[in-house]
Amino acid sequence: MEGRGTSRLRKHRLLGLCWRPWWDSAVDQVISVAQQIWQSATTSGELPSAVITAWCVLAALVVVAWPTSWRITRHVVTIVHEAGHGFAAVLSGRRLSGIKLHSDTSGVTLSVGKPRGFGMFLTAAAGYPAAALLGLGAAALLVRGYAGAVLWLLVLVLALTLVQIRNWFGLWSILVSGVLLVALTWLASEEVLAAAAIFITAFLLFGAPRTVLELQSERRRTRSRTSDADQLGSLTHTPALLWVGFFLIVTVGALALSGWWLFNAVAG
Repeated sequence: MEGRGTSRLRKHRLLGLCWRPWWDSAVDQVISVAQQIWQSATTSGELPSAVITAWCVLAALVVVAWPTSWRITRHVVTIVHEAGHGFAAVLSGRRLSGIKLHSDTSGVTLSVGKPRGFGMFLTAAAGYPAAALLGLGAAALLVRGYAGAVLWLLVLVLALTLVQIRNWFGLWSILVSGVLLVALTWLASEEVLAAAAIFITAFLLFGAPRTVLELQSERRRTRSRTSDADQLGSLTHTPALLWVGFFLIVTVGALALSGWWLFNAVAG
């Protein structure tokens, strides 16, 4: 007579045999996708022609300069802005408690720690330069031919930000942006991929100084003293306008340096 323990063991073995092919197939699929992503991110190619590159940069400039398109696309810069705050908070030892993105293109990053000191300073200072520095890093990859790496870098930023989102609009914004980027990297040809990477890089670089100009315009119009620049002024006992100038120097400097790199890469 078969014991109850023996019968249970036999059932577990049968279940294991049934599940193992599905599990092995899923693992193989994950490994295959990871290998394709790695290959896409590490494969170097050539930049588009000077004409195509110029059109991509011009298109990015128009999107940033035209108020109608900027109202929609500015959400992308806000995502990077808040991600910059969050990264700086974690890097400086503060505890990140969440990020919220709002439909008016504003956002807020919440972190826990000392209200003053280097951690708070770094967190407050990281928002406005974030898009410019990400654009600078993307430009450095672009001129070396790593257009795929640029887009997967952006996907990584979105993925890391997603886990800290604490409202529905923010969740929707991140998911839509992520799906579009993944679809682009997965389906587009190398030429389209490179053109898209140039456009997105230029958009970040043009968008960053525009947000700084909007910051100062908002401060002058509403007399609000709750901005990042005002927080930095309070933390360092310096005029907030000094930090607006700092943001502008960083963002314009990143734009100029990236433009120089791209010009030399295309012209050469």
